[in-house]
Amino acid sequence: MYSNKEQVNILTALLLAHGVRHAVVCPGSRNSAIVHNLNECPDIACYPVTDERSAGFYALGMSQARRQPVVVCVTSGTALLNLAPAVAEAYYQHIPIVVISADRPAAWIDQLDGQTMPQPDALGRFVRKAVSLPEPHDEEEHWYCNRLVNEAIIAAQQGGGGPVHINVPITEPLFDYSVASLPEERKISFAAADMSPATLSHITRMFLQAKRPLLISGQPMNPLFDEAVSLVGDDEAYIPDFVLYIGGSIVSKRLKRFLRKAKETWVVNVSGEVNDTFMNLTHIFQGDGEAVADHIRFMMVMEPHPFMQKWDELLSRIRQQADAYEPAYSQMAAVKYFERYVGEAQVHYANSTSVRLANSFAKHPVWCNRGVNGIEGWLSTAAGFSVVSDDRVYCVIGDLSFFYDQNALWNQNLRGNLRILLLNNGRGGIFNMLPGLEQSPARDAFVAAAHHTNAEGICQQNDVVYLSASDMPQLRAGIDTLLNIESDRPVLLEVFTDAAADEQVYRDYILDIRTKEHNK
Repeated sequence: MYSNKEQVNILTALLLAHGVRHAVVCPGSRNSAIVHNLNECPDIACYPVTDERSAGFYALGMSQARRQPVVVCVTSGTALLNLAPAVAEAYYQHIPIVVISADRPAAWIDQLDGQTMPQPDALGRFVRKAVSLPEPHDEEEHWYCNRLVNEAIIAAQQGGGGPVHINVPITEPLFDYSVASLPEERKISFAAADMSPATLSHITRMFLQAKRPLLISGQPMNPLFDEAVSLVGDDEAYIPDFVLYIGGSIVSKRLKRFLRKAKETWVVNVSGEVNDTFMNLTHIFQGDGEAVADHIRFMMVMEPHPFMQKWDELLSRIRQQADAYEPAYSQMAAVKYFERYVGEAQVHYANSTSVRLANSFAKHPVWCNRGVNGIEGWLSTAAGFSVVSDDRVYCVIGDLSFFYDQNALWNQNLRGNLRILLLNNGRGGIFNMLPGLEQSPARDAFVAAAHHTNAEGICQQNDVVYLSASDMPQLRAGIDTLLNIESDRPVLLEVFTDAAADEQVYRDYILDIRTKEHNK
């Protein structure tokens, strides 16, 4: 049986019609009719998460894994605002999340009654479309409600995808579940246009005709570029005149500064958005950037480009040096040892130090929330990914990111396929790497949030298998266990390091690469 609220039934029927199969649901009374309906649908799997901020990132991770729109449903009031960080991240990553918020009737908004804040535009420009459904009383209002839901779900899939917001005012009584079946609703279908063969050939031809072209697809899809540009500096022989950028967020500021030396950049992305990252953009093409990149690589197999060969040779030498380098016990050692044995896996790297280490040692695509580059929500994203995946899902995360998002472990959805490598040096270690900040007495306590917290109690509380390491033998043994242990519950390895030692090991690593390259 379903709710007697007509707008809720229209919404539920259209979610099913558009192929939505996963929903993260949060507690509340005003949204109970929506949650009830979602739970009643045998084709929709519901995942309860109490903390709305965490729930938003759960939905983001699920959508990453399934490549489909995922619902996150919250009650009225500030519950909706708690989704804002995840929604902003989804907006910049082009992740299709359908935010559904229950609401009070319009007459009660701003009347100093409970949870009566204005909700229809609460998420601002970080949603591709925001609609507020009517409570239908006649055929025209039913049509209007149907149209709004169709428009919102289509908007979630246009231009590469993105978050949308469906606000659902619901009058009391709230708890009448007397409708036997959902209505047959009109579905409006959407089909995206593909890049034409002529456009693909044109981009490829212009790339191959350039004297010094460079293909950039974000990091770590372009691993070791940071190390490379630190070596070449202002050497004209390595500076591109033509950059083809197919999207993906670049971690390294050094690389961005280097690419700004190019004469022009062409961008290919599925959204058609103007992203002038390198300050020299001349052309935008809407289409599948990876398809363009694959076509260029195929053409270069038959006819190698001298400039690209020069860069490939440099990166190959740096890869050999990076592989040969054996760091002392540190966060770098932890990531390198982990990457040596993890193989092809679903690996999520958190901001900020963690993903920079992935750039150096990961040899496979990784997941990272580089849309907004925030530290919040990373554990929840990986956890959400894991609950809809049959693969092992690893999350490599720093201490601040982990403790900020520890509510990700407080729910009933988790299984043994979630594995966490927690890098704990007692602070935001990235701040030790910023020149000049060491002069401020506020750096450690306030900027870097120095602490003495560990994760053992959190793991005990949430039935997570806990491992720890404080030296190299323990690190090797811990990672081996993390990768191989069979468990029906998540497994966490906490690696304790010293922030100053982490900084020195990284500087030694860069110096080692420079020395070997200059002495080759």
